[in-house]
Amino acid sequence: MTVRLDRLAVPVLAAPMAGGASTPELVAAVNRAGGLGFLAAGYRSAAATAEQIALVRTSSDRPFGVNLFVPSPPGDPAAVAAYRERLRPEAERWGVVLPEETGPDRDDWEAKLAVLLADPVPVVSYTFGLPTAREAAALRAAGTLQVGTVTTPEEARAAQAVGMDALCVQGPEAGGHRGTHRVADRPGELPLLELLPAVRRVTALPLIAAGGLGDGAAVTAALRAGAVAVQLGTALLRSDESGASAAHRAALTELPETIVTRAFTGRPARGLRNAFIDRHGPYAPPAYPEVHHLTAPLRAAATRRADTSAMHLWAGTAHHLARTGPAEAIVTDLWRSARG
Repeated sequence: MTVRLDRLAVPVLAAPMAGGASTPELVAAVNRAGGLGFLAAGYRSAAATAEQIALVRTSSDRPFGVNLFVPSPPGDPAAVAAYRERLRPEAERWGVVLPEETGPDRDDWEAKLAVLLADPVPVVSYTFGLPTAREAAALRAAGTLQVGTVTTPEEARAAQAVGMDALCVQGPEAGGHRGTHRVADRPGELPLLELLPAVRRVTALPLIAAGGLGDGAAVTAALRAGAVAVQLGTALLRSDESGASAAHRAALTELPETIVTRAFTGRPARGLRNAFIDRHGPYAPPAYPEVHHLTAPLRAAATRRADTSAMHLWAGTAHHLARTGPAEAIVTDLWRSARG
């Protein structure tokens, strides 16, 4: 099924939000609105990814996408060990055990590629880097349109060189992980509306705008700045079909500000500012996914007790605009507002 991102009935993509927020139901709802839903394969096994793809196909006959996390090189073991010792008293306080070893983790990359080659989906996007030219060529031969997530013009050049068909241009306003191609990179601070034309100057590929798009005016501005479509994440977190927890949904309206931190995963990510970030953010090393695995027991315990002072609460800068209700209605209303 051929996809043209510049010919969607509604030029809105559902951002792939790993960790449970993105669901097959959310994908189908955005598809019904005329947009393009995305599954998040990050943190899922290849088998679980295949199951989610099958679920989408039972509820929607429209194109959809799957997002993959590109594997990162190992981080500094000594830095990870030092961060473990810093977190240990907190773990003891809540009765959880931190993993002593966080070995190499490729997020089932090769197996997921095999699934997507054996049973292709219309669109695949990449976060945290790019596939090899050979991997990209194999998916292209399977008929899959490929989207590279970029945060700088330099990353855009690299994405074009490896054979991407389109680029998701992620501004600093975006919630969740910044898609920097190298773990240790300091994420850029050029606002989305300035980043879009900066990327356009180095490539003619179709651009998708992502980051802080919470209302019609923001969507209109992004399209005028050169995007053919926009990607919404935080705006859909409170929707009926979202997999976000009740505590996360409530925090979007209760906590006042967001901040970029490495505290939870070792990669820079924007979330609602809380006590855990303030305590540990300055000390978290640039080591992903090691820090992600290290803090997983703490984050799970905080989620069980709905403790928003210690949970990872990914959110973009427009989090206060996130509304409740069916995702189809949210997308439809936002697009209607954007069109004036």
